[in-house]
Amino acid sequence: MDVEGFFDPQTSTLTYLVYDADARVGVVIDPVLDFDMASGRTGTRSADAVATFAEGRGLRIPYVLDTHAHADHLSAIPYFKERFGARSGIGAGITEVQRVFGDTFNLGPEFVPDGRQFDVLLEEGSVLDVEAFELRALHTPGHTPACLTYRVEDALFVGDTLFQPDHGTARCDFPGGSAAALYDSIQRLYDTLPGSTRVFTCHDYQPGGRELAFESSLAEQRDGNVQLRASTTREEFVAFRTERDATLGVPALILPSMQVNIRAGELPAPESNGVAYLKLPLDRFGGA
Repeated sequence: MDVEGFFDPQTSTLTYLVYDADARVGVVIDPVLDFDMASGRTGTRSADAVATFAEGRGLRIPYVLDTHAHADHLSAIPYFKERFGARSGIGAGITEVQRVFGDTFNLGPEFVPDGRQFDVLLEEGSVLDVEAFELRALHTPGHTPACLTYRVEDALFVGDTLFQPDHGTARCDFPGGSAAALYDSIQRLYDTLPGSTRVFTCHDYQPGGRELAFESSLAEQRDGNVQLRASTTREEFVAFRTERDATLGVPALILPSMQVNIRAGELPAPESNGVAYLKLPLDRFGGA
């Protein structure tokens, strides 16, 4: 099993292609749809890079997965469904997120918050058979209630749950987020999996201007994560995370990304003039 990471510098996001070169099959995790807020234009540069790599190796892509409903980029799930015939998947807890943001954007009765927008809803212990390997879902809530970590052989794809050891962990102040839940999720990984387990993060913000890094070991995380080591107590982490999150601003792309990503990456239907529109709820979110 091989892992190829594709970095989108605009959102500091990593998309992963997990594949078996001999069996010519792979899975895409956390794909990015390019979006320019100022102009409202979408693009496929990021997704094209992943697709070109996959097609160059003759890979079939049976699944395209999100680790959670991202608040910092639009999901390119529909791109891989159309280009590769992939089935889409996310955690079953997405329904809780859909209910919250369906109300936030007043999406009305035509939007049903039951996860039907995705082909597969995964729960703790769910397994996807990708022919050459299995992908197992681990429920790791805290950043959002629906966050999953995907385990493939000796590798974990943790979404926003963990960042690189020199950066820490995800924020927990989104609807349904919980610092206590995130603590339990991460400590469970620390306690139950080998230290040699590879950890692939969904973002790298390159603190201090260091070079891009998106892989660490679980031992490096539990011994050296600057916000949550194995020795950190729940009380210490919850106090730190609560204080830290109170200083953070609203993510720049949360408004477009959430109303798209709860629809499995589908844009709103075009209106009578043939143009699709995203909503901008006024005075709903506070600033830092």
